[in-house]
Amino acid sequence: MDNTALLLFVTATFVLAGFVKGVIGLGLPTIAVGILGVVMAPAQAAALLVVPNLITNGWQIATGPKLLATLRRLWPMLLAICLGTWAGAGLLQQEKDGTATLWLGAALILYAAVGLKAAKLRVPAGWEIWLGPVIGFTTGVVTAATGVFVLPAVPYLQALGFDKDELVQALGISFIVSTVALSFGLIGAGALNMTVAWQSGLALVPALIGMGAGQFVRNRISPATFKICFFTGLLALGAYLCWRSLA
Repeated sequence: MDNTALLLFVTATFVLAGFVKGVIGLGLPTIAVGILGVVMAPAQAAALLVVPNLITNGWQIATGPKLLATLRRLWPMLLAICLGTWAGAGLLQQEKDGTATLWLGAALILYAAVGLKAAKLRVPAGWEIWLGPVIGFTTGVVTAATGVFVLPAVPYLQALGFDKDELVQALGISFIVSTVALSFGLIGAGALNMTVAWQSGLALVPALIGMGAGQFVRNRISPATFKICFFTGLLALGAYLCWRSLA
């Protein structure tokens, strides 16, 4: 693939990934790492995503309704995400056969299928104090191994009973913490340097264009439609991850 074709490929990938994130609040790293994995190593793709992840999740957080209250509620999980990501540092560079990605995709499909059947998962209030850190640490290790932040944090946050906009904001908070934690690991592994950071900054433009279009759609759909889009999006992401790892 020549430089022009590669540029167009990367640009289209970030527009698509940004659009999905704008609609359902997640999917940027999942889609981008998956598609970019065709032309580059997973660690390189994850490094290219650092700036778009930081800015798009910052935007997602800023447009949410209850930032301080959500931070107070989620901080044990967020701290554990950092610890889990640093504990698993180097796993992404070692991921060669796609096994971790396959299991991640399968788990997403299972969770999405349960959600589409209208099963309501709820976390009892008394469980959050201990379950949050467990979920966070596990999410951190999965992030370190795959470059994707969705499991098990997304099902956990969805089970906390947030409304549509609160859930999207909570997802943004979780993802931005995961991005920062993963960035330290990528820097230590040599996958993220000033040159890659500059390239990552350029990738922000198509990601923001896609995300803006996606948010336009999300602001005009009902909570019931958003729920269908949310779980259908997870199902599609899981199926894509399984297909990519098996192919």
